[in-house]
Amino acid sequence: MTAKKILVVEDEKRLAHLLRDYLVQAGYEVHCLYSGGPVVKWARTHLPDLILLDQMIPEIDGLSLLRELRAFSQVPVIIATARTEEIDRLLGLESGADDYVCKPFSFREVVARVKAVLRRGRARQKPAGESGLVLCSEDLTVSLGDETAELTAIEFKLLRVLSGSPGRIFSRNQLMDRIYEDNRVVSDRTIDSHIRKLRAKLSGLCPEKELICSVYSAGYKMPDVKLTPAV
Repeated sequence: MTAKKILVVEDEKRLAHLLRDYLVQAGYEVHCLYSGGPVVKWARTHLPDLILLDQMIPEIDGLSLLRELRAFSQVPVIIATARTEEIDRLLGLESGADDYVCKPFSFREVVARVKAVLRRGRARQKPAGESGLVLCSEDLTVSLGDETAELTAIEFKLLRVLSGSPGRIFSRNQLMDRIYEDNRVVSDRTIDSHIRKLRAKLSGLCPEKELICSVYSAGYKMPDVKLTPAV
């Protein structure tokens, strides 16, 4: 499998090289640029899979550069910024950024965010004939088409159990046995509460279809929805 190509745009060379080292260790092909001037030409020529872009760089600031990139490309962009005010983060997201990290940051966190953004990108690029739920255990998310929802650990387990056997009715006791591996005692109402919250999140992904159905006096089931575990 060809390694994903990451472009790091950061004027602090030591920081850029540390980012490169962590990303290379995670299995990516990484290239560094230290100012905004050559970025657009480089991106047009080399077609990176993701750009990690510092907001304050020489020649062209990160947000202006992001707007230039968005004029011809939907390449995922993560903004790195020392500005922690909410308005600065909102400006980055409204300009087309897919995510942001605040300096000083953890290099491991940056790698995790790169992985998450690339996974969301794969879900968006799925052909129409292959649409389905994309369930990712690494960051406890479920995606459908362009939309992604973050789940709690219990919600994730519930969805994995239900979607793993489409059409099968699970009683509340069966669900409790599968999601509470420590055999703790919980009430039926606890399962109902988790299901209600999970339904609300799934309805944001697919408002036109109920993805978890109640079966009177029996329990819950999911219709035959294709599930794709993310890598």
